[in-house]
Amino acid sequence: MPNPLHFKNIEENIQQKKELQDKELNRVLGGGVVLGSLILVGGDPGIGKSTLMLQLAIKENLKVLYVSGEESEHQIKMRAERIGIFNDSCHILTETNLESILTHANQVAPEVLIIDSIQTLHSTQIESAAGSVSQVRECTASLLRLAKESHIPTFLIGHITKDGSIAGPKVLEHMVDTVLQFEGDRNYVYRLLRTSKNRFGSTNEIGIYEMSGAGLRAVDNPSEILVTNTDPELSGIAISSTLEGLRPFLIEIQALVSSAAYGTPQRSSTGFDAKRLNMLLAVLEKRCGFKLGAKDVFLNIAGGIKVDDPGVDLAVTMAVLSSNANLPIPPGIAFSAEVGLSGEIRPVNRIDQRIAEVEKLGYKKIIISKNSKGFDTKNYKIEVIQCSKIDQVVKAVFA
Repeated sequence: MPNPLHFKNIEENIQQKKELQDKELNRVLGGGVVLGSLILVGGDPGIGKSTLMLQLAIKENLKVLYVSGEESEHQIKMRAERIGIFNDSCHILTETNLESILTHANQVAPEVLIIDSIQTLHSTQIESAAGSVSQVRECTASLLRLAKESHIPTFLIGHITKDGSIAGPKVLEHMVDTVLQFEGDRNYVYRLLRTSKNRFGSTNEIGIYEMSGAGLRAVDNPSEILVTNTDPELSGIAISSTLEGLRPFLIEIQALVSSAAYGTPQRSSTGFDAKRLNMLLAVLEKRCGFKLGAKDVFLNIAGGIKVDDPGVDLAVTMAVLSSNANLPIPPGIAFSAEVGLSGEIRPVNRIDQRIAEVEKLGYKKIIISKNSKGFDTKNYKIEVIQCSKIDQVVKAVFA
């Protein structure tokens, strides 16, 4: 039985972080992977979880044990050859028996252990099928002991249910140190890596990847990729500065407004909350006098990105008004503000970072709330226009 240690006698280097070459994964983990940590990676089928972990195994200059219960060695090698980089210190094990995996892990003594996936493992000490509640709990507990005792960072790939939560008992998420969610639309090339739990860092960071034929590529500057419009003659397009966690970037909002041809007006939204769109349309109708009740309204966030930041409200309303009047928004203008139920323009958080991101991308103007605080216009070369009502924004843009 281990004896309790006095706090000052605990070695500080036990929980040190190992920096990875993957900058996006480093960002999400809080600056690197902590030795002895247990990390759970979840996501939809086919979204790229195994590719992300295989790239970690073959691109890092680390001794890695990659355990797969879903593919053969030849299948894994085929995927590795497609990525095109090999790690001489990467060991592949196709095994689902927990006791055998623990034996090989002690023999290889890897610097990183990857399990694909936790639902395929089974222990001979539990009389139930692989993937059952008791098997998942026992296998995770055993891998947790291995990680803590050997100080081996361990990544577990986890299946998810149809409602998006990680399959298995909820205690699985309580047992691990970090829970990462890999998400995105398979019809688009962009993937987001989010942290829903992190004992050793912030849960506000995200990583952005681009899926290609050669695997996943880290996106250093998502603004340049997500904002693709270069035609100043197109109406219904507005640029907004948004935040995902602590990371600012620009997104392109596309709107189409047309007369309802089939009686009941349609309201459709992709990447933006449909209920919030209906609220903004009601504000434009009631507070600003724009007649949209008999119009079809379609909204899309370019690039397949899903946004829940209220700071894109103003850009959404301006894209809708631009399409309704068939007037393109002049180039070089971005928006970042929330719209209230009274039609007022409300401030959003971290406005200084949003303005800096807009300026970095070469825009000339940004329209924000008059009540925004925490920034100094002298620090920026970009023109900062502050408004308190939507009608003031309309005049500033289309005057």
